[in-house]
Amino acid sequence: MDQRLSLVTLGVSDLERARSFYQALGWTPGPSPEHIAFFQAGGMVVALWERAALAVDSGIDIDSDTDDTPGSGDAWGGKVLGVNLPTTADVDDQMKDAEAAGAEVLRAPSTRFWGGYSGVFTDPDGHVWEIAHNPFWTVTEDGRTVLGDGRG
Repeated sequence: MDQRLSLVTLGVSDLERARSFYQALGWTPGPSPEHIAFFQAGGMVVALWERAALAVDSGIDIDSDTDDTPGSGDAWGGKVLGVNLPTTADVDDQMKDAEAAGAEVLRAPSTRFWGGYSGVFTDPDGHVWEIAHNPFWTVTEDGRTVLGDGRG
């Protein structure tokens, strides 16, 4: 699996409040679809997304009272770490590598509603990772992820 971090998605309770906070820190929002805010942060992206929507997309049941799914319930910290890759085949390969290393797959790689392709897994401590191909973003040869035109 590539040793890099491309995206940190923070689950927020109020998107406009969170966006305003980061803008007050001096961050400039990049092109973003409705209901999410992207910020270019050097060679990676920081995203703000409504917490419940992020949980659903990641295969996490935040209403669960059981420990059946790592990271579920109140223990989930409301964040997902991501690796953006150049192709869907790269996503499949790296998800297989993660599973072989002991990851628990929460969502097998599939085409996503936003136009990309991704899968989600947890590490042995329940930290949630998304492995994705976003056709609207650029992955440079040195592994940096650069925002595109606001889709995805």
